Amino acid sequence: MTDDLSPDSDPGLDLQGAARRHLWGHFTKLDTFQRDEMPIIVRGDGNYIFDQHGHRLLDGLSGLFTVQVGHGRRELAEAATHQSATLGYFPLWSFGHEPGIRLAARLAALAPGDLNRVFFTTGGGEAIESAWKLAVQYFEAIGQPKRRKVISRHYAYHGTTLGALSITGIPAIKTTWEPLLPGAVKVANTNQYRCGMCAKAGACTLACADDIEARIVMEGPESVACVILEPVQNTGGALVPPPGYWQRVREICDRYGVLLVSDEVICAFGRLGHWFGCARFGYQPDMIVFAKGVTSGYAPLGGVIASDRLAAPFLEDGRVFLHGLTFGGHPVSCAVALANIDLIEREDLLGNVLRNEAVFDEVMARIGELPIVGQVRGCGYFRVAELVKDKEHRTTFTDEECDWLLRGVLSPALYKAGLFCRADDRADPVVVLSPPLTCGPDELHFIGDTLGRVFTDAWDAFRSR
Repeated sequence: MTDDLSPDSDPGLDLQGAARRHLWGHFTKLDTFQRDEMPIIVRGDGNYIFDQHGHRLLDGLSGLFTVQVGHGRRELAEAATHQSATLGYFPLWSFGHEPGIRLAARLAALAPGDLNRVFFTTGGGEAIESAWKLAVQYFEAIGQPKRRKVISRHYAYHGTTLGALSITGIPAIKTTWEPLLPGAVKVANTNQYRCGMCAKAGACTLACADDIEARIVMEGPESVACVILEPVQNTGGALVPPPGYWQRVREICDRYGVLLVSDEVICAFGRLGHWFGCARFGYQPDMIVFAKGVTSGYAPLGGVIASDRLAAPFLEDGRVFLHGLTFGGHPVSCAVALANIDLIEREDLLGNVLRNEAVFDEVMARIGELPIVGQVRGCGYFRVAELVKDKEHRTTFTDEECDWLLRGVLSPALYKAGLFCRADDRADPVVVLSPPLTCGPDELHFIGDTLGRVFTDAWDAFRSR
C-alpha cells in the first residue's frame, strides 16, 4: 500500500521500507521499527501536525520544545528564501554578515543586564560546550588558569557532545562513553516532590542551593569556573525551583568568583512567558545559552550571550577565543531568527502564555487528581505529570512497569487520541507538555481532556494486569 505522501514527495518511494533500511533516528530503538510502522510526520499547520495517513495531532511538545510560533508560518519560510537568494552562506570567521550582526544586536537588547556579546553555534549542545570553553579561557586570560571545573545538577540534560555530555547528569546516557572530560561535578536538583534534603525540616531550606556552595568548597573555589543550570530543569520533569533558590545561587557564585550560566535552550523565547527564563525568576546570569525557540525550529541555530566582563579580555592584546564552528551563525538561520522574534513580538506570544497560564494551571490541577498522577508541576507553557502506582506513598513504577506503561500503553494511546507529547522515564516517569505559544484555552482544555481519558484507561489497565 502506498503511503499518503505530501504532493512534493516521490510517490514511488516506500517511506516505511526506506526508513527501516536507512534512517537512524536519534535516541530511537532501531529494532522497534523493523517490526512496527514508524510514524512519519509529513505536514504541520498552526498548532497541529499530520502523519502519513492524514491523522491530525495537537503538537503538545512543540516538536521538541522548539516550535514557539506554530507550524507553517510563511513569514519564516520567506525570510529563509530571501536570505538564501541574497547570501546563502558565509562563515563568521574574521568576517561578519548582516543577519548575524542584526541578530546579535537584537538578542543583546532582549537579554538582561550587560549580556551584550553573542557567540553563535548551530544548536544547544554546542552552545553549552562553548560556554564552558569560554569560562575556562576567560579565567586563563585574567590569571586564574586553575579554574576549569563546571558544576551542574543531577539528571540535568545539557547535550550529548562529549563536552556537553560531561556536564549532563543522566547516568544512563553517560556510562558507555566514560571516562568523559574531567572536572564536571554534580549537585542536587530542585525536585521538591522527591527531596530528601528538607524532608524532615517541614519546609524548604534551600539545601539544594547550598549543595552548590558545599561542592565549590569541596573542589576548591580556585578550581571552579562555572555553574550551569536550567531555569526550570527538564529531565526529572519541569523541576521548578523553590522561592529564593536563584537568589541564593547568585550569591554563592559571587562569593566564590564563579560564573553563573543559565541554560535556556528550552526556557527562552517565551516558553515561560518571558524572553528568557532568568527574567521569570529574577536573577542575572553571566552567560545565557540558547537554541531551539530562537528560530522556532525553522532553521538550526544556538549560541551564548555573554556579559561585557567576559568579553573584555578578548578586546585586548589580540587574544582570540579558540573556538569556532563552520555553520555557527549561518546567515539563513539568523534571518529566520530575526523574523521569528518579529513574529513573537507582533502577536504578543509572551503575553498569550501569561494570559493563559491560569487556564493551564486549572487543566493540570484536574489531571493531578487522578490516582495515577503523583504530582503536576511546571509553569508557563512547560508542564509535566509525574506518574506513580501508589499516590499516598509516592511509589514509582519499576523499570519493567515503566516500559509497559509509557511505551506500550500511554504513547500509542495518546497518539491515537490526537495528542503528541513525551513520555519520559530517564528519571521518574513523567508525561511532558510544551505546546506552541500560539495555543489558547481550546488547545489547553483538549490536552487536559485527552490526558484525563488516557491516564484513566492506563490506570485501569495497570490494576488489571
